[in-house]
Amino acid sequence: MKSGHGVLIAAPSSGSGKTTVTLGLLRALSRRGAVRGAKSGPDYIDPRFHEAACGKPCFNLDAWAMTPNRIKSLAQSQSDDFLLVEGAMGLFDGAMPDGKGSAADVADILGIPVILVIDGSGMGQSAAAIAEGFARHRSGIHVAGVILNKVASPKHEAMLRRHFPDHLPILGALPRRSTLTHPSRHLGLVQASERRDLEQWLDEVADFIETHVDLDALPAARLARSDHYSPLRLPYSRIAVAHDEAFAFAYPHLLRDWQASGANIQLFSPLKNEPVPLSELVYLPGGYPELHAARLAGNATFLESLRSASETSDIYGECGGYMTLGETLTDADGTPHKMAGLLDLHTSFQQRKLHLGYRNLRSQSGPFKGRLTGHEFHYATTLKAEGEPLFEATDAQGAVLPPMGLKKGRVCGSFAHIIDRLDTTAN
Repeated sequence: MKSGHGVLIAAPSSGSGKTTVTLGLLRALSRRGAVRGAKSGPDYIDPRFHEAACGKPCFNLDAWAMTPNRIKSLAQSQSDDFLLVEGAMGLFDGAMPDGKGSAADVADILGIPVILVIDGSGMGQSAAAIAEGFARHRSGIHVAGVILNKVASPKHEAMLRRHFPDHLPILGALPRRSTLTHPSRHLGLVQASERRDLEQWLDEVADFIETHVDLDALPAARLARSDHYSPLRLPYSRIAVAHDEAFAFAYPHLLRDWQASGANIQLFSPLKNEPVPLSELVYLPGGYPELHAARLAGNATFLESLRSASETSDIYGECGGYMTLGETLTDADGTPHKMAGLLDLHTSFQQRKLHLGYRNLRSQSGPFKGRLTGHEFHYATTLKAEGEPLFEATDAQGAVLPPMGLKKGRVCGSFAHIIDRLDTTAN
């Protein structure tokens, strides 16, 4: 495990076990030295587990929404730790039509090898065929080893191993173990902050990995270095950021950008009924407000301070934060809850509908001006949205979408999670 080096953990598909393997490796390797994690793609939940597993900040590396230099810069650290990147979906899966933004793109940009996690359930010789196909599929992507998961028995393991060639070494074989599964909900895993036995569970996963994976044989390569990138700065000296289990989906790289530009970031908890701190910008990120709608509706101190802040400060909400700025939020049981009432917006989770995909955004007003990249992932239905739209929008294929979001006075927001800026001359 060399400092300044890295490796990417990937799989043929989602559900193969790469998150559990990644967390076990992070905790096990942290016992040996400095290691940190990163997550490919627009994921808010897995990175917080990475941080808990190794005690170091975790950034998203998004090859669709970020430039290569931005990705290289985020992959570097002042301490030059060993970097373990967890891929998203299958290794080569990205946005339509050409798969841009895949975990393979991240590995290519950083120049690091890939460890492929293969679910061996119900397979024999086919596991080796899958690994061979992935190793040969794309020039420049080096599949340097395999970890077999959900192996039924020693006999099953021997059968799987027999067909792998020397250039695809099996670094570990993990027996089936149901206790290592983690609960999930509609946007992914249950959040790290909600699991009270997290440390015990991470230690159990790490012990399991140490027993069944050859940590000394893990491949790695030196991380490619960044030339230059332009951070997404905002023209505010004081920014209040909502932060709790209802508003947990804020990208760390954006908060770092704002701090680097001189902004003082103040966190507060709407769920604890804390008032909005004195600030020039109030940022309500996404999360799970629908799970706490009744509690939020009753938190008069928070809501009144938010309404008061709208007279003197800019307010921006995205996804869950956007819904909180509206008039009502209807929960899954069909009960409407009164929100801040700063936008003419009514949303509902009673009839869920998936909205998913990358977004190109353009705005002439609000805190985020210019051309931006973002991602939409929610199940909320908009019952009513009246007012001036915030963003012009296209999807990953360039198809024009209806305008996104709303703006009214100093208040604005949308369902899109902003990832980065395309027009670096704006603001």
